[in-house]
Amino acid sequence: MGFLYRSTRNADETATASEAILKGLAGEGGLFVPDEIPTLDISMKELSKMTYREVAFEVMKLMLTDFTDEELRYCINNAYDSKFDNELIVPVKYHHNAYIAELFHGKTIAFKDMALSILPYLMTTAARKNNIKNEIVILTATSGDTGKAALAGFADVPGTRIAVFYPKNGVSPIQEKQMVTEKGKNTFVAGITGNFDDAQTGVKNIFNNTELAKELDEKGFQFSSANSINIGRLVPQIVYYVYSYTRLIASGKIEEGNKINIVVPTGNFGNILAAYYASLMGVPVDRFICASNDNKVLYDFFTTGTYDRNRDFILTSSPSMDILISSNLERLIYRIAGNSAEDNAEFMKQLSETGKYTITDQMKKNLFHFYGNYATTDEVAETIRKVYDEDGYIIDTHTAVAVNVFDKYRAETGDTTPTIIASTASPYKFTRSVMTAIDPAYDSKGDFELVDELERLSATPVPQAIEEIRSAEVIHNTVCDKEDMEKVVRQFLGI
Repeated sequence: MGFLYRSTRNADETATASEAILKGLAGEGGLFVPDEIPTLDISMKELSKMTYREVAFEVMKLMLTDFTDEELRYCINNAYDSKFDNELIVPVKYHHNAYIAELFHGKTIAFKDMALSILPYLMTTAARKNNIKNEIVILTATSGDTGKAALAGFADVPGTRIAVFYPKNGVSPIQEKQMVTEKGKNTFVAGITGNFDDAQTGVKNIFNNTELAKELDEKGFQFSSANSINIGRLVPQIVYYVYSYTRLIASGKIEEGNKINIVVPTGNFGNILAAYYASLMGVPVDRFICASNDNKVLYDFFTTGTYDRNRDFILTSSPSMDILISSNLERLIYRIAGNSAEDNAEFMKQLSETGKYTITDQMKKNLFHFYGNYATTDEVAETIRKVYDEDGYIIDTHTAVAVNVFDKYRAETGDTTPTIIASTASPYKFTRSVMTAIDPAYDSKGDFELVDELERLSATPVPQAIEEIRSAEVIHNTVCDKEDMEKVVRQFLGI
C-alpha cells in the first residue's frame, strides 16, 4: 500500500506521488513531503553489487508508490543512458582525504542532470496516469545549473513547454551561454534584472496566482516546476547518496553498517535534504556538513537557530549557491517541528513578512546531525589551488566550498569518519574562476582559451556540453524586470 504526499503548510492537502510531481508546488506555497520515509528493503551489501540504474529502481519504487515497476524502469532506463559520459553515472574518487562523488557527468555537466534527466519521463508518465490533457508548462528559476539541465531534459518533449528565468548578471559566462543557445522549440529563457531570490519569488508568485491558473486551464495549459521544490527532483537525488555509500562497500573502503559523513555545497538546500532522506531510508550517516559560500544564511541558521535573509546579497565565484531563500529548508523545518503544517506555516509567514524566523530550542536539538560552516571567495580559490597542487585533481568552485568546509570541520572536531563530498559541477563550467585560482595569469585569456588550458592541465577531455556552445547561436535574448515575469510568460504561451 502506497503512502501520500502532504503539504508542509496545510495538513489537509494530500497527493499521490504522481499528482505531487505534476503539481510541483502545493497550495498556499507549501511543498509536498512524504507521509513516511520507507526503509530500504534490500541490504547495502546487495545494493553494492548493482548498477546505478538498479539502485535507482530500488530507491524510487519505495518513494513513488503509485508508479508501476514497468513505468519506473522505463523512466530510469531512458534517463541514465549514453547522455552520461561515464558508464558508472556517478564515479566516486578518493582525493584530499575524502571520497568525491562526481555528480557532473550528465548532459549539462552539473549535478542537476542527475534528477532533471529523469523528471521529464516521470512527469509525462504522471500526466498519462492522471489523464491530464493540458499541455504542461514547466516554470523554473535558476541560479545557473537547474536552468540548462531542465531545458535539456524537456527540450522538444511532447506535451510540455518550459520557461526558465535566471539573474542576468548572476551566472557564469558558460552557464549563460548554455541556456541562451538552447534550440528546443518548446523552450523560453529570460534573464531578469535582479538576483536568484527575485527570480525564485517571481516564479512562486506566478504559481500561487489562482486567477492565472484558471485562465491557463481554460486555454489548455497548467504549470509545474522543475526546481527542487518538486519531489520529482528530490527523490532521484536520494539515489546517488545510496549509490555512493554502496560504492565504498564494493571497493572495500568500509564495511556494511559503517557510518559516514556527507558534505554538500548548499544553496537551495535540496541536495543536502536528499542526503538526509537517504539516511532516513537506511544510509548510516553521522553528520551532514552543510557548506555555504559568502551568502552564509544557512551557516548562521545552523549556528543560531535563526533564519534571516535580511542581508546583502553577495555575488561569488560559486554562483549556483548565491541564494538567501533556501526553499527546501522548509521541508526540514516541517519535519523537526514534528511534521506540523500549522507550525511550519507560521514560520514561513514570518519569513515572508519580516524576512526571518527563529526555531524553538527543541527543534534546534533535532538538528544535532547537521553542521554548518562557510568558505569565502578567497578561501575557495586557495582550496582549488591546494587540491590541484596536492595531486593534480581540479575541482570547480562549488566543490571547493565543500572541500574547504570539510577541512574546517575536521580541524575543529578531529573527526576522521569516512566522508563523501558531493562534487556538484564540472570545473569546465566555471573555467575562469578555476583557472585563475590555479594561476592568476590565466585571467588574461578568453573563456574558450581557458577551456583548452583546463583540458591540458586536467588531462580530461573537454565535455561535449562545452564543445557544442563554442560557436552556438544565441537564440534567447529576452531580458525583463522582475515585475514583468508573468507578462513574458503570457507572451511565450500566446495568451
